[in-house]
Amino acid sequence: MATTTYAPSVAADISAYLAKDLLPLTIKELVAYDFADKMTLPKGRGTSLTMSRWARVATPIAPTAEGVPPIAVPLVVSQATVTVQQWTGLITLTDVVQLTIFHDVFGIAKERISMMAVETMERNVFATLAGFTQVNYVNSRGARGNLLASDVMNTQEILRAAQMLKTLGAPRFKGPDATSGKGSDYRVKASGKDPATYAVQKPSSMPHYVALVHPLASGDLQANPNVQLASAYSDINRLYNGEFGQWSGIRFVESNMVPTWTGQAAPTTSAPYSLTGNASGGTLAAGNYQLIITASDTLLQYESIITQQSGNITTTGSSGSISVTLPALSGYTYSVYLSQPGSTSVVNLGTCTAGPTQGSLQGQATYLTPGQTVVITGLGVSRVPPAAPATGITVYPTYVFGKGAYAVVTLDELKIEYLDKPEKIDPSNQLRMVSFKYYNGCFIKNNAFAMRIESASQFSMTFG
Repeated sequence: MATTTYAPSVAADISAYLAKDLLPLTIKELVAYDFADKMTLPKGRGTSLTMSRWARVATPIAPTAEGVPPIAVPLVVSQATVTVQQWTGLITLTDVVQLTIFHDVFGIAKERISMMAVETMERNVFATLAGFTQVNYVNSRGARGNLLASDVMNTQEILRAAQMLKTLGAPRFKGPDATSGKGSDYRVKASGKDPATYAVQKPSSMPHYVALVHPLASGDLQANPNVQLASAYSDINRLYNGEFGQWSGIRFVESNMVPTWTGQAAPTTSAPYSLTGNASGGTLAAGNYQLIITASDTLLQYESIITQQSGNITTTGSSGSISVTLPALSGYTYSVYLSQPGSTSVVNLGTCTAGPTQGSLQGQATYLTPGQTVVITGLGVSRVPPAAPATGITVYPTYVFGKGAYAVVTLDELKIEYLDKPEKIDPSNQLRMVSFKYYNGCFIKNNAFAMRIESASQFSMTFG
């Protein structure tokens, strides 16, 4: 058989084939935004919206004596205020890129900017849900840092959450109307049908709460034989995208945008963080400082890795600083928090020249590129880092809520802009720009209408 050989120069005449079809992206499940009450802030009325709530008044403690006026009770009002903010995104291309790239790069930019916009909206809603203060820890551990790897989601926690929300009077989806007191359960009873039988025949019509669940935590539920899966009743009774089952009057919806928190060992003077107190290089007063370092994923910006709190790092003089070596962790950026001198409460970001150079966090020790040594020069803005789980434990929140728990207020709807024509700043039409803009805010309407359950999971993202 003949052997054919080629001179190295022949390789220059080989044309690589580039497929027209693109490789697919992973899919983000967008659900939290849909459950928010939608409100509109009229234009010309500023950027804040305030809602008032008049509290119930206490029932009388005893019968009224003849001829004696009752004791007056006060009316109490509380308010919730949200400030809407403008969010934008921008992709810039050149005419050279558009002329030389095989694929329709401008069309791709349009698709990606739309994806960025809706994922930003969803991420901001989850940031709001983190503000609900009613929390159950699986097996009554009492705190995130006490959860063990075996503390996974179970039916007891679901039942506990449902009964607590019912006791608080949190309104349910398809439940009694807040003004008339008549909802779907009222209509079922009025029709003469047995509610329990009707619930089996048509569960989509029955009052329920909703839970947003991380896929790994939902795996713990789906592995539990006591949980009725969505496949056990017809698809017509699935109310929501991503719904996989129900239990105890809670319908469970899966989302891979639910945040997670993983605990990491405290930073020390040794690798990987190599904390070092310096006598110069900043404005830190002499004293002992304690640090917490977090890592945020670069796609959704969730602070998902949190170290335990360090021991004392000492600076001397009046111009001290602290050096921190950041691990070379791909796909993450870092934030460095520190205490006041002599305190054990870590409630401030540090300041750092390696941080953002513009915006509200300019000069703060956040969004720091991994793999570098940064110098913390001072105390920055007040901000509390997320609570750390135990080292090596990943915690998954499950958000359980009723109707009207939170809302999105919009001042200006989402707009996608495409700029591909010559203009004053680009007379030769060398640039192509794709951007989004919207003006809204998300806020908690009633803290009593929602809670979260924190758990570990028997599953993990480690393959093999």
